[in-house]
Amino acid sequence: MLNTRTTLAAVSLAGAAALVLSGCGALGSASADGGTTAEGFPEVLRLGAIPAENSTNLAEGYAPIIAMLEEETGAQVEVSQASDYAGVIEGLIADKVDLAFLGSFGYVLATHNDAAITPLAAVIAEPGAEPGYYSLGITQGDNDAVDGLEDFAGKTVCFVDPGSTSGFLYPSAGLIDAGVIESGTEADVAAGVQPVYAGGHDASALAVASGDCEVGFAMQSMVEDTLPDAGDIADGDLKEVWRSATISGSLFVGNDALGADVNEQLATLLTEKANADYLLEHGYCDGDCLLTDEDAWGFVPAEDADYDGTREVCTITKSDKCEE
Repeated sequence: MLNTRTTLAAVSLAGAAALVLSGCGALGSASADGGTTAEGFPEVLRLGAIPAENSTNLAEGYAPIIAMLEEETGAQVEVSQASDYAGVIEGLIADKVDLAFLGSFGYVLATHNDAAITPLAAVIAEPGAEPGYYSLGITQGDNDAVDGLEDFAGKTVCFVDPGSTSGFLYPSAGLIDAGVIESGTEADVAAGVQPVYAGGHDASALAVASGDCEVGFAMQSMVEDTLPDAGDIADGDLKEVWRSATISGSLFVGNDALGADVNEQLATLLTEKANADYLLEHGYCDGDCLLTDEDAWGFVPAEDADYDGTREVCTITKSDKCEE
């Protein structure tokens, strides 16, 4: 069943210690209640993962990076999967999460809500590539009635999550430009289309392919690579009718409670060793080396200014999510 959204405002700071996270137990303080490893890291590093930014199953993709980090830092990396963006963002704010992998919009939301975090590394698809990706507007391959976003008006539209960069924010800007909605606020979106929040890029694309949604949005790699490679959709099942501007790449962030030195070392490890070539060579994965939940090769340094484009889209859409 496709699920509905939980807003960031609905998750209070006072309740952050009780965030609904599944994984290796309750999250402790990001500043580490225990000691430090011989390498100078906290004995436990807590990684918050968000399924809504791509696949709903993250465990396989994170395993090689986790194994590398544990060996290099001497720390135990505990992975907890949040039910939505709000959970991890509030976890960062409340110092219950040390590391997080966020989409561009999730990062902007976190900084807007005064999360004390440092950009560590942005994902890239292949060596030498620039970080960034695209959102696609899609419909069934044989749907001749839809050729562009203007045809989305009044239809059942699958979005990913209201906190998703390529699954909601950029699509909202596209729908505004097409004259379908007036702004990216929840009320205006619902006035122009019939929104359904699928919870993952895979779920959104599959719902469109099956006809549960007439049209929808998902990230490019999910539609063009991940689902076809898995045999979940065949050539011609989906038709691209819109492509966004380039979106800043998803990124790892470090909680500032870890300290500048630890975050700097983590950034170095992620940009130098969290790539398919290194991880394969050192036995952290066998065959296809998946990284996070995206179609990625590795990471490059990231800076806060890299995400100003997403902040600009927030201004264009006037999304209520940008204000939470």
